[in-house]
Amino acid sequence: MKEKGVTTITLKKINREKVYQYIYREKQTSKLQIVQDLQMGLSTVSQNLNALEQDGLICRDGYFESTGGRKAQVIQIVTDVKIAIGIGLLKNMFHIAAVDLYGEAMAMDTIALPYENTAEYYAELAQNIEKFIDKNGYDRDRILGVSIATQGIISPDGSAVTYGAIMHNTKMKLSDFTSRIPYPCHLEHDSKSAAYLELWNHFDLNDAVVFLLNRNLGGAVIMNHHVHQGSFMHSGAIEHMCIDPNGPLCYCGSHGCLETYCSANSLEAAAGMSIKEFFPVLREGKSDNLNAIWQDYLKHLAFAMRNLNMIIDSPIIISGYLAPYLVPEDLNMLLHLINENNPFTLTADQLLVGTHGQYTPAIGAALHYINRFVHEGTAL
Repeated sequence: MKEKGVTTITLKKINREKVYQYIYREKQTSKLQIVQDLQMGLSTVSQNLNALEQDGLICRDGYFESTGGRKAQVIQIVTDVKIAIGIGLLKNMFHIAAVDLYGEAMAMDTIALPYENTAEYYAELAQNIEKFIDKNGYDRDRILGVSIATQGIISPDGSAVTYGAIMHNTKMKLSDFTSRIPYPCHLEHDSKSAAYLELWNHFDLNDAVVFLLNRNLGGAVIMNHHVHQGSFMHSGAIEHMCIDPNGPLCYCGSHGCLETYCSANSLEAAAGMSIKEFFPVLREGKSDNLNAIWQDYLKHLAFAMRNLNMIIDSPIIISGYLAPYLVPEDLNMLLHLINENNPFTLTADQLLVGTHGQYTPAIGAALHYINRFVHEGTAL
């Protein structure tokens, strides 16, 4: 009897997950459509719908147009019944985002907080997270977790930063956050977090190389619809590709890394002005100097893209801080430079551009908990 009871409970859980995930995929559906597509009995579907609605996971909102009979109720998930918080840590600030169950950013903010490996820093970070939650009126029981994207290579078990030359955060540990933040916490490399977001937004994408054009350059590789980590967790570190052995000194200690040519910091240094100032003046077309600087930037970026495309035959995704500043003319120039004397043409539809700008790592990090809730059934 005990074995039969366990089997019955397991079957009920499986059916519940199937119904919820079907509604999630369809976004809007009806009871009859669920019965037909999942080939479940009407009573089974009704029971699961009632249970999911009672738990606040789905709602019935309006009616579909009549096809001749009684109008069917519109059934959809409650997108914000649970939310995840994503953090993008930088040297002098952090980005924070609240993300709903479809991965949409509900609220975003940037908070000035210089990084220090001190108890005071982590305590202040935790306090700011709580202020953000209060400011946006989120109930604490809706928070699935807080996922932290940081500049640095993360250990395979996700417990610590093993290499953090930019922020000098090599000693950062997941426990620094979990001991102060009263929600489940997750630690991730910011470039990998950006790749998760791009993968989320391009569900049919199997392989890709992601260029994270942030203040410091980053990258990631997507293979077989998964973010590739590598044997020692530094797969996709395109920022340290050597473009010129005699080039500028990189923070890693080497010379001529792509970081020194194609990060937002390097572009600001060359232009002598901030990114927010640079692009409006550039687009006016009245500064030959700024135009030359931008063309040089695109040439180095295209050089790296072309070389990587020779190794990984896949689409290229431009993401991060600089992505929203790119215009069609820039993309056309990149394609021209990539394909110039190239035996393998990269087509326009293989050069994709992200849309979330500087908040990309924070939003991508939050997807860790959204994915667990929706697709792994942790709350069902």
